[in-house]
Amino acid sequence: MHNQVNLWLQEANTNGTQCQLDELLKYQGFTHLLNTKPSARIKHHLSGQYLAKTKGRGMEFDEARHYQPGDDVRAIDWRVTARTGKTHTKVFKEEKDRPIFILCDLLPSMKFGSQFVYKSVQASHLAALVAWRAKQQGDKVGGLVLTDSQLLEAKPRARQKALLHWLNNLVEGNEQLATNEGNLNEQQACAKFENACSHLRRVAHPGSLIYIISDFLHVNEQARQHLFQLQKHCEINACWVYDPIEQSLPNVVSDDLTVTDGIHHKRLNSLQQITAYNKTAQQFFEQQKSAIQQLNIKWLPVSAGLPLQQQL
Repeated sequence: MHNQVNLWLQEANTNGTQCQLDELLKYQGFTHLLNTKPSARIKHHLSGQYLAKTKGRGMEFDEARHYQPGDDVRAIDWRVTARTGKTHTKVFKEEKDRPIFILCDLLPSMKFGSQFVYKSVQASHLAALVAWRAKQQGDKVGGLVLTDSQLLEAKPRARQKALLHWLNNLVEGNEQLATNEGNLNEQQACAKFENACSHLRRVAHPGSLIYIISDFLHVNEQARQHLFQLQKHCEINACWVYDPIEQSLPNVVSDDLTVTDGIHHKRLNSLQQITAYNKTAQQFFEQQKSAIQQLNIKWLPVSAGLPLQQQL
């Protein structure tokens, strides 16, 4: 497995800690890994290429049925009427348009990786894959890249130029992450994530498909409220990007084994301490998952320890 990972990094021409435009362009060839078709009933009346559950005037013919009082006489199917001797009317499936929004979290906690790539790089790869899949299907795609210094925005567009703008935002966000000193405290990081969710709530059109790609370490109650309101008129996928070592430390006793959140440090020099740490970490991540799923949001775990092709 280690050799396969190294081979992937060599082929992608990346070291796993930085994200370049070339490696994001490669995901144009992997759109089959992702299914972005709506899995829930379309909630808002828009126009576009997705078939709604409701029936009405539209571009896609659904069926011919007996004429009923109040039906539009312009929809009468004269061929079926002539063949059966009874008046029939055409019924159409209404089409829907569904922009795709991506919120990619590149806060300092994403600047970590122990086996394959940084969480930030894996998040950017997934964000690029979603965008390429959207383009393939003719969807408009836009998004937000959250860094510790700014919120980069790409308006939803269907053109190739707009997609490249989004990919360049991802590259710029990774460059900012590489050069920052990670001075955000927990309260500041939570505030930035909350503001990003608030902005996403303002710009996401009703009926949109939303991907939030993050480690979800900085989700406070206010952010959850924004997401709860957002899911009422959008379909949301929470893509949890994690590193394997965050959930389970190796069972190797060493005086040099120290865990840190960037501020506090704790030395683990016994198997009992390692076991206790693993249990606490797994409970914490289960709580994260439960809190998001209770908002009627899908939870998709994505490891930074393996290529996306081996996971999706």
